[in-house]
Amino acid sequence: MNWDLMIAEYNSGLEVLAAILALVIFVSSLDDLFIDLWYWGRRIVRRAKVERNPHYKRLTVEQLRDREEQPLALMIPAWQESDVIASMVQNMVEVLEYRNYRVFIGTYPNDQATIDEAEKMARRFPQVQRVQVPHPGPTCKADCLNAVVAAIFDHEREHDMEFAGVILHDSEDVLHPLELRFFNYLLPRKDMIQLPVASLEREWYELVAGTYMDEFAESHAKEMVVRESVSGMVPSAGVGTCFSRKALMGLVGATRNKPFNIDSLTEDYDVGMRLAQMGMTSIFGVFPVTFHVSRTSWTSRKRHELLLQMPLCVREYFPDQFRAAYRQKARWVLGIGLQSWEQIKWRGNSLASRYLLLHDRKGVLTSFVSIFAYILVAHFIIFHVGLATGWWHAYYPSLFQDGSIWRKMIYINAFFLAWRAAHRVYFTTELYGWEHGLMALPRMVVGNFVNCMAVARAWKMYLSYLFKGTRLAWDKTAHEFPSSAQLARRRQRLGELLQSWNAVEPAALERALEKQTDAGLPLGRVLVSNGWLDEETLAEAIAYQSDLPRAHLSADLVRQHAKDLPVELAVRHRAIMMGRNKNNRPILAVTSPLSDQARTEITQAVGQEPVQRIAREGELATALRLLRETDQDAKAPAVPSGPLLGDMLIERGLLRRDQFEAAMQEYKPAQHGRIGDYLVERGVIVRERLDQVLQEQKGLFARAAAQSEQQQRGFFGKASIQPS
Repeated sequence: MNWDLMIAEYNSGLEVLAAILALVIFVSSLDDLFIDLWYWGRRIVRRAKVERNPHYKRLTVEQLRDREEQPLALMIPAWQESDVIASMVQNMVEVLEYRNYRVFIGTYPNDQATIDEAEKMARRFPQVQRVQVPHPGPTCKADCLNAVVAAIFDHEREHDMEFAGVILHDSEDVLHPLELRFFNYLLPRKDMIQLPVASLEREWYELVAGTYMDEFAESHAKEMVVRESVSGMVPSAGVGTCFSRKALMGLVGATRNKPFNIDSLTEDYDVGMRLAQMGMTSIFGVFPVTFHVSRTSWTSRKRHELLLQMPLCVREYFPDQFRAAYRQKARWVLGIGLQSWEQIKWRGNSLASRYLLLHDRKGVLTSFVSIFAYILVAHFIIFHVGLATGWWHAYYPSLFQDGSIWRKMIYINAFFLAWRAAHRVYFTTELYGWEHGLMALPRMVVGNFVNCMAVARAWKMYLSYLFKGTRLAWDKTAHEFPSSAQLARRRQRLGELLQSWNAVEPAALERALEKQTDAGLPLGRVLVSNGWLDEETLAEAIAYQSDLPRAHLSADLVRQHAKDLPVELAVRHRAIMMGRNKNNRPILAVTSPLSDQARTEITQAVGQEPVQRIAREGELATALRLLRETDQDAKAPAVPSGPLLGDMLIERGLLRRDQFEAAMQEYKPAQHGRIGDYLVERGVIVRERLDQVLQEQKGLFARAAAQSEQQQRGFFGKASIQPS
């Protein structure tokens, strides 16, 4: 009897605790509900009033490319990053579609391995510079950044220039090619620009790392947007953050030449708050671009390469070990939830700002609540199993009996839980597909345990700092950077894209890849020449893959601008001038993006870096022949349509591509005449073989002419699109 009463008393006490937890969960859920409703309300209003406005125009990639490049500086703090810093810098330099920038890597004198890797990158790339922090590490990230900022100012004085913006990155970040162009477009109008942050895709069974995928997918697609909308204040995420010169000088002036707070472990969050208090303009930049991703199908277990439209963001790998994850998050909790409470207190420019401070800091308490709730649910299940099986019989009337307010609160909280789960699944699915969307449900439980341990560690460190004076140092997280093979997969191959579009049969693609290896021709040319793919689909795929608009040429357009680009450059780089856009930048029609060398040569010839558009192979081949026509007054083209001689020679194995390109470096049509005769004179090919290919080419011309007789309304059977 006493045993039964003790259990009944114990269960009654747990019900009181459960009621308290239910109330806390209810209040916290109301806060989350407000964020959700604001997000969806804002999205509906924008869709109805802004995006449907006939005068509304979305920002385009071409607008980013049109803007003149301003000098930009990138800061990368590096403590014990020898495993990843070289790969990160090399990948960044290779992919960035920008030239006027400089990279400053902050290293410590007692970290020789990272110094060696940074110096290797500085020798390889002239735009990279290593910065020595004046004292040994580890200190905090802010201390390293302050040393880098000092080096940036020294560089400006030495070279008598000023950077328009300074961008913050970590040594594990994977950058998108358009990142600097996006910052360049918004500077100096915006004082701080924060890009979304996303986890690189993980396998389904990597549950801890998967929690980062889910949490960042939701917070950076929803909460950061709401923050900017509600308060105008955007916290820095520590990566993908661009500070204008005005913002950087404001931070320096406010803290005696130490722009980043060395007393905070989350200097990024701190700096966002301080800029807001200075009245600086911050923005959370959401700009859709194309990403190349590699994804494993759950059904076939085959790996597919995809092109996805998603916001321009910084991607990286996050820890997949439970201990590493909660230690990293503990630093975030310590800086955002506890140190900012101590240093910033509840200061804010508005009630909305103070509300968001409360929203950020509630986690230092509520992260324990979910774990307590799991434990209580387990206790109640055991108690009711005991009653049902007769292990004990005594119990007090429950607080949660039918009709009670606490029972209703349980139902309401269950609805909130389903609402939260639906949002997590939705935002994860948007970014990573339905498979990861489903996995977001079990990962919510894993994430709760990680967050609980993180908060517990944060409290332990903070209390030790308060009562024992323990120094809060940089708690190093081991970083991982994608391998070269993984990065290559993310820069999706043309064949994989065409196959994902069902534009080419797998067997045909395999045969084309073999022929491509033997001939040295571009894959698209091999597919088209063998009849496995039409030119229009190829041009659409290349345009989609390279984020470039399409171009459609006309005879009049080609003739009109024939003198704007030297013919030898047009032939050598397979580029046709289409005029200039509204920013006076030259527009070129190409069949694939120009190489850096080609872009440099053409820029020197025309005075400005060109804007590129993708044209069909046949269009460009005909246009190149038209450039050599002498009858400029002809109303219709009197030139054959078909493959170029050089491509035919390479495709038939009579010439290697590197031989052809080397010969074409010195080719000048006015001086050397026809390309075939020029190649014979150079000894690249014998006359007999050339004549055979020329006869074959004439046959192709005749067939093409017969097929195009009905296409009389335009030069290439397409309406021309004039440059805008």
